[in-house]
Amino acid sequence: MANHLYKDDLPDGLDLGPVVAIDCETMGLHPHRDRLCLVQMSGGDGDAHMVQVRQNGVPAPNLEAMLADPNVLKLFHYGRFDIAAMKHRFGVLCAPVYCTKIASKLVRTYTDRHGLKNLTQELIGVDLSKQQQSSDWGAEELTKAQMDYAASDVLHLHALREKLDIRLAREGRSEIAQACFDFLPKRAELDLMGWPDTDIFAHT
Repeated sequence: MANHLYKDDLPDGLDLGPVVAIDCETMGLHPHRDRLCLVQMSGGDGDAHMVQVRQNGVPAPNLEAMLADPNVLKLFHYGRFDIAAMKHRFGVLCAPVYCTKIASKLVRTYTDRHGLKNLTQELIGVDLSKQQQSSDWGAEELTKAQMDYAASDVLHLHALREKLDIRLAREGRSEIAQACFDFLPKRAELDLMGWPDTDIFAHT
């Protein structure tokens, strides 16, 4: 396993394959206020590729092309936040997508613990450390601990998807899960447009 760190964009010619796990690190939880600092990715081969997004505002054409590529499935855990953060920063709506948190909520109805740490422990026997979750991701130089933490958030998503897909099929919920994944980018857009907490489907 290796971590690869790039400044501003993915390198030319890098192909992460047809299914790419993605996660983001930001300065906070409000996309309009808190800037995107890091986008980490894995093609499922054990390597992590990280793009440090600096404050210079330059475009990231290689990363943006991958996010918008209809032939590349993007895997997330709680994709709603990451999709919104990247849409706000790059102006690109990420699709198609798969979210392990949504899948978990559809099939692991025996628990209310759907965090990534909970999923990796139960489904693949991996215990993740969350020690660096609240560190300063806007630092000019990231520490090895930060990069290892960021990598851990994407290295297991392919395996989790396989386990969750088996359960979705077993419970007859694959079709509804796919409909949720298809809607997720629009849910992220609604967040950015000012409806983060409003259930527009509710009667009241």
